[in-house]
Amino acid sequence: MNPGISEQARAEYAEVAAGLESAGVVTGSMFGNPCLKIGRKMVAGLFGDAMVFKLPPEPRERALDLPGAQPFDPGMGRAMREWVLVPLAQADSWPEFAELALEYVRE
Repeated sequence: MNPGISEQARAEYAEVAAGLESAGVVTGSMFGNPCLKIGRKMVAGLFGDAMVFKLPPEPRERALDLPGAQPFDPGMGRAMREWVLVPLAQADSWPEFAELALEYVRE
């Protein structure tokens, strides 16, 4: 499943990517969608009009408390354990969760 991505979501994602560039994060592709990687590890990505983040337990629970957020299922019928989908309506939280995801992936 490859949901469409709006221009607004792409713009918000680009801002997050620019904010992590100095930390060595690069753009790539995962599940046919844009993603952010450090080395070969995925930190976050776009999925439709939402961003997905790989988060440790406490930040993951905080993310899931946001309206519209949910465990991330890329369309295989099963959520990915550490991943959370945060909708465009919550884009103001994307930079924070991207930073937390980067810290987590680097561990």
